Order: sequence, then structure tokens, then C-alpha cells
Amino acid sequence: MIKNDIWITEMAQKGMISPFEPQLVRRVEQLPVISYGLSSFGYDIRLSPVDFRIFRHIPGTVVDPKNFNPENLQPTKLYIDANGSYFILPAHSYGLGVALERLEIPNNITVLCIGKSSYARCGIIANITPAEAAWRGYLTLELSNASSADCRIYANEGIVQLLFLEGEPCAVNYEARQGKYQDQPAAVTLARI
Repeated sequence: MIKNDIWITEMAQKGMISPFEPQLVRRVEQLPVISYGLSSFGYDIRLSPVDFRIFRHIPGTVVDPKNFNPENLQPTKLYIDANGSYFILPAHSYGLGVALERLEIPNNITVLCIGKSSYARCGIIANITPAEAAWRGYLTLELSNASSADCRIYANEGIVQLLFLEGEPCAVNYEARQGKYQDQPAAVTLARI
């Protein structure tokens, strides 16, 4: 069963989402923003301004998830103008960011992280990422620019929506199996095996 705004609010008060915004925010100080916060059956998290990296080609190398070379990711500049703080994701490129909110997922919940339509309509694809039962930390977010134009990716604004799916408690949760991405810091976490 997908969980609603009442349940999400109750669980956020117990530490599931921090910081927590109890309503959908569309404006900050009269400035329109890409919405974040609580919705009817989900929660829109924000992109942190702290860390955003873009894949770059290093001649003669292949990106290997079993032996990831951090030099394949280039930190990118945070820009600021009248519309807010943003990173630029070049056309036909791929970037990694990190969520501003910290999550602590209950033992009977799996979270799906899906893209927001405001970005999808600009050619930005957010990988569907799960946060399994008893996972905690800051999500590393994977974003692809499928368009032929560079795109702004706004920090401190909505980037993906979380959907909370309830099931029976599992026999072995993410914490018990010592998942490799447990307790991710508020920075991009590279591929691990």
C-alpha cells in the first residue's frame, strides 16, 4: 500500500525525514521554486547545494562500477542569480547530486525515488532509485540530461518525489544485512561493491 500525507507527517515527526516541510512549497520569499515538501501520497525532496558532480570522459578509460575512478566525476560550480542557486547539467550528460533531507526508513517500508515532471519536461531523467527497509542517510541522486541543451538543476528546490510503499516487515532489512550504502553522508557517494 502506498502511504499518504497523514502517515508521512506522523513518521517525519519520528525522524523519518529531516528537515521536514509539512506542506508543498511553491514559493520562497515571492520567488517561484520547483515544489518540495509534503504532497498527497509522497514527499518531494530537495537537491543539496553542497555537492554536484558531472561525468567526464577520460580518454582511454571506461567507467567501472567495480573499480570506480573518482576522477571520472568532476565537481561543478554552484551558480546564483535572481532565480536561485543552480548547477548546470550539460546536454547529453549525466550527473550525481545529493539530497538535502536525511532519511531514516522504517522496517516495513520501501521508498521509490522518481523524477519530477518539471524536470522531465526539460529532458532531465532521474533514475528510479529505491531506499530499502531500515536504510538511512542522504540519497545520492542520479540525473541524466537527455536533451540537446544544457539545463539548470536548482539547489534547495524539489528534485525528486519519494513514494512510500508498505509491506510486511522483512526477515533481513538493509541495516541487518549491512548494506553498502547505509549512513550515506550529505555528499555524493560513489559506486561501491
